[in-house]
Amino acid sequence: MPETTSVVLGFDFGSRWTGVAVGQTLTGMANPLPAIKSGDWSAIKKLIQEWQPNHLVVGLPTSMDGSDDEMTEAAKRFSRRLHGRFQLPTELQDERLTTREAWQIASESDKQFSKQEIDSLSAVLITESWLASQSEA
Repeated sequence: MPETTSVVLGFDFGSRWTGVAVGQTLTGMANPLPAIKSGDWSAIKKLIQEWQPNHLVVGLPTSMDGSDDEMTEAAKRFSRRLHGRFQLPTELQDERLTTREAWQIASESDKQFSKQEIDSLSAVLITESWLASQSEA
């Protein structure tokens, strides 16, 4: 793990909404940010200007057996576009079961969560999973 703290923006890409989280390598933790409408590049640009991340992480949806499903190519395309537009290292992170886990966390909470908040909670799980994989490397 690098000695300096790196900031990471994580995305849970969806057909309507994209969950967003910000994390850091120092703690290995991430926090949810408000979800954005999918394809809202001006909102993503604002997030990048505000947080000045060193890395971008996009959840890669696949079937439980690891095969591609209908959203896999869309998430890969989103990841390529992020890299192309912002020239930041952009990586895909397996997101199997993160949405289910996010719904589970929400159901066990006293707080009522919106669908967009669940999407950003899923982005937290994706980001933290990527951060954990970096500390193991």
